[in-house]
Amino acid sequence: MSDDERQQRHKRAMQRLKSHVDERVARATEERGLVLVFTGNGKGKTTAAWGTVTRALGYGYNVGVVQFIKGTWECGERERLEHDEHLQVHVMATGFTWDTQDKASDRAACQAVWAQARTLLEDDSVYLVVLDELTYMLKFGYLDIQDVLHALGRRPTEQTVIITGRNAHRDLLSVADTVTEMQEVRHAFNEGLKARRGIDY
Repeated sequence: MSDDERQQRHKRAMQRLKSHVDERVARATEERGLVLVFTGNGKGKTTAAWGTVTRALGYGYNVGVVQFIKGTWECGERERLEHDEHLQVHVMATGFTWDTQDKASDRAACQAVWAQARTLLEDDSVYLVVLDELTYMLKFGYLDIQDVLHALGRRPTEQTVIITGRNAHRDLLSVADTVTEMQEVRHAFNEGLKARRGIDY
């Protein structure tokens, strides 16, 4: 096959692809806030959420982040962005439940930060809300799934919510517009490598 024939073949393939993409773009006419769930055993769920926070802040939108598990840990993204006037961050601040080993105090801390999350979910000036590690709160029974679904269903039309964490509840998955499952192929921690500051947190 000559170079000219390859170029013509490539051009036809790209024309077909462009037609397909243009058709899908034309069909996407509804505009509203979304529910996104980042779940799965792989690394990167919270990182992806913070990336979206950075994107929204870049456009000057108001953003709220609620961290249910990792609040006592260092968080490079939070430390870099928390002084942005458009960002609110609320932290459960009890650390990992396997460290505290106190269900009653963990549940109380969860309920307190969930109250702050509900306030964000009712505020039509907040464009994006991140509920980081919320899935664990449902798994441990600290939050009721119906309360969460009710708050999501009543939020402002233009507000997007990102929920992160492993083992997302099936009812969360059913109401989500986008579900991304991070699949672990290999994780350095399982090979004895410590989490690195500025890379893993």
